[in-house]
Amino acid sequence: MYRINEIFYTLQGEGRHTGRAAVFVRFSGCNFRCPFCDTRHDAYTEMSAADIVRAVTAYAPCRFVVLTGGEPALQVDAALVAALKQANCYLAIETNGTHPLPAGIDWVTLSPKSPYLPAVAAAQPVLRQADELKLVFDGRPVEDFPHITVRHRYLQPCDTGQPEQNRRVLEQCVDYIKQHPQWTLSLQTHKLINIP
Repeated sequence: MYRINEIFYTLQGEGRHTGRAAVFVRFSGCNFRCPFCDTRHDAYTEMSAADIVRAVTAYAPCRFVVLTGGEPALQVDAALVAALKQANCYLAIETNGTHPLPAGIDWVTLSPKSPYLPAVAAAQPVLRQADELKLVFDGRPVEDFPHITVRHRYLQPCDTGQPEQNRRVLEQCVDYIKQHPQWTLSLQTHKLINIP
C-alpha cells in the first residue's frame, strides 16, 4: 500500500515540461522538512498500485504521470512503476535524490535540498544522473552539483509568501542566471495562472 496525499489532473507548472497536461500523484511523507515546502504530510489515503492506476487512467487520454511529494522515492517501487508502465504511462518523478530510484522511470527531476539543510548530512543526493536539476533560489549562492550528470539546469525563485520579497528574489535570480547562463529560469506557472 502507498500513502497518497492526492491525485489530480492539471498542467505541469515547472521545469522542462512546463505547460504539459499531467496527472500528479502526490505521495505523503518526506525525509526532510524544508521551510518552503507546500505539502501537507499528515493527510493521506492508503492505495494499492491497482488503485493508483485506476485513478490515473481516469484522466484519459493523458498518460503523462508525475510522481511527486513529499518525497516519492520513499515509496515508489518496481511494482508501482511496472503497473503504471503496463497502463502505457510516461513516468516523471520529482525527487530530492537521497534514495535510489527503481528502473523504468522516464524523466527524473532532481531537486536537492542539501543547500537548504547544510547541517543534515543525509540531505546530500545519492543520485548521480537526472534529466533536470531544479534548485529553489532564495538569494544564497547556488551549488552547481558538478558530480551529477544532468541535461537541463533550472533555478526557481523561492515563493516566500510575501509579494515584495518574491519580487526581490526573482530579480536576484534573473541576475544570477545572466551571470551563470548554464542555468535556466523556471517559474511556478501554476501559481501565476492560479491552477492546482
